Amino acid sequence: MLQQIASFLVGVVADFFVYLLLGRFLMQCLRVPFRNVLGQFIIAATNWMVMPARRVIPALFGFDWASLALAWLAQALGLWAIYAIAGASFASAPDIAAGILALLALLDLARYTIYLFVIVLVVQAVLSWVSPYSPVAPLLDALTRPFLRPIRRLVPPLANVDLSPLVLIVLLQVLLIPLAYLRSIAAGLF
Repeated sequence: MLQQIASFLVGVVADFFVYLLLGRFLMQCLRVPFRNVLGQFIIAATNWMVMPARRVIPALFGFDWASLALAWLAQALGLWAIYAIAGASFASAPDIAAGILALLALLDLARYTIYLFVIVLVVQAVLSWVSPYSPVAPLLDALTRPFLRPIRRLVPPLANVDLSPLVLIVLLQVLLIPLAYLRSIAAGLF
């Protein structure tokens, strides 16, 4: 029981920071302004680790690689802690275990990125019905517009209802299937 509680708490803390760091990376990649409540929260919660990491991992091609590397590292450390709590021994083959953890963390980052986009799309759709002029609406639009634009060219509105978010959610769910399969194979190597 204590192992479950400890694993759950480690997972919650690791996932919290991974999602924040991924959000920071994605907002910078998509050129989303941070001058909003969510952006300010992400900056305040992650600056303490991103700013020192930028001295070691510089931005390149306009991407904040420090945020992405920290998200990957936080996920890898979280997985290591969860496996260690469960009693996994890494002493017999530490290089192989580190490689598997790095691969699992990378696959998890891809999955979490998809989860973030699905959540943003759902929140954006609900807000468009409930409160279309919400202060968060421009932020959500800036995050999803590059992905919805090509779909909107192919799928026109049906009776003034935009189906492109639904199409994108279905496509993202399809992407999750091979990622889950690859993750199960990698996790089976432990």
